[in-house]
Amino acid sequence: MAGHGSKSKDGISRRQFMGSAAAAAAAFTVVPSYVIGANGQTPPSEKLNIAAIGAGGMGAGNLRAMSGENIVALCDVDDKRAAGSYERFPDAKRYKDFRVMLEKQKDIDAVLIATPDHTHAVAAMAAMQAGKHVYVQKPLTYTVNEARVLTEAARKYKVATQMGNQGHSGEGCRLIHEWIHDGAIGPVREVHCWTNRPIWPQGIVKPAEAQEVPSTMDWDLWVGPSRMREYNSAYAPFNWRGWIDYGCGSLGDMGCHIMDAAVYALDLTKPSSVIASVSKDPTGEWKIDDRSGTYPAASVVHYTFPARGSMPPVKLHWYDGGIMPERPEDLEPGRRMPDSGTIFVGDKGKIMSGTYGGGPRIIPETKMRAYDRPERTLERVEGSHEQNWIDACKGGKPAVSNFEYAGPFTEMVLLGNIAVLNPDQRLNWDADAMKITNNEEANAWVKREYRQGWSL
Repeated sequence: MAGHGSKSKDGISRRQFMGSAAAAAAAFTVVPSYVIGANGQTPPSEKLNIAAIGAGGMGAGNLRAMSGENIVALCDVDDKRAAGSYERFPDAKRYKDFRVMLEKQKDIDAVLIATPDHTHAVAAMAAMQAGKHVYVQKPLTYTVNEARVLTEAARKYKVATQMGNQGHSGEGCRLIHEWIHDGAIGPVREVHCWTNRPIWPQGIVKPAEAQEVPSTMDWDLWVGPSRMREYNSAYAPFNWRGWIDYGCGSLGDMGCHIMDAAVYALDLTKPSSVIASVSKDPTGEWKIDDRSGTYPAASVVHYTFPARGSMPPVKLHWYDGGIMPERPEDLEPGRRMPDSGTIFVGDKGKIMSGTYGGGPRIIPETKMRAYDRPERTLERVEGSHEQNWIDACKGGKPAVSNFEYAGPFTEMVLLGNIAVLNPDQRLNWDADAMKITNNEEANAWVKREYRQGWSL
């Protein structure tokens, strides 16, 4: 495997190839076979050296999509969780602590981060500070402040970035944007987004008894920047999403997927206010007193957005925990709404889509069939969401969900979680100052404290 200083046969250094957009733009139309490799494959000297922080779960899927590059390092705190990736990439060096990996292994070009939410930001920042391109699973960060910091860091370090909301590379998201800007349903003033999450426990109290830490897991590293608590299988490896200390609940898990088409088409990144209502626990045991508990079993969040250019003010409503928006009268009898999806309400009609903005249709279907679709105005993504990032790492166009887009989007999504944790209170938001202007107690949730030994 060639290192950073090695030369490919066309005389361009590997570092120049990976980092220079100018080099990519200057490529010849006719390329000698010795440059592109046998059978049209990219030669090893021009592949990215990719490391993963979080090699199981979603990370394993991302790695499969990136397997055409050089997977040189795998970092995971749980050997059992990462076993499949270890087997698939036996030549990759293995680590438990990403800080050690970034310090020791100098041949890494780019880093996939697919850990639980609470460690996204510290891992991504460390990688960017080391000059590595980063692909970070959604939600981009655990707090609003972290999203802003990562966006600014990506600009500073000039690395290629991508958030793992793969629907943003899809066709549906672009169709919705084109139809709305074509005036298909008139000005949009209301959006409804819903999910079938949580599919993990929420609205419960902290487990009472500690359990033995699995022999395959480093629990201290798993906890990372969050406060230490004794291990319990209620937290890891899967149900962490519901716990305030570690995850971002249903909204954090699916908001960056389901709200994406609305944010993209309507520029909904700076709400003026947000308010939530949440389910109550009849036993009185569940309450939001600090970060030690879980998110509620169900919530409804209302975002208010001011006018943006020629677009009118918008109300966006979020529903989870089995709560659904009112069924549109325009929807034909017998036609079901998706388990997770979005409805755009315009002055002249409605569009309904699935989880990732997929399968959008004007409703009722008679209006869809009568609609004269516009010509394409948006560039389509060729290949996977991961490949879109890889191309950016090699000097191509910025990835479609790079942090300039994903950072403000994540800020907006996670502001809703602050409302969930401070229910029945309208929170006025100054996005530029990143401050809740009318509630200091709620404002404390914009940032977080880091456990000793960890920092952003």
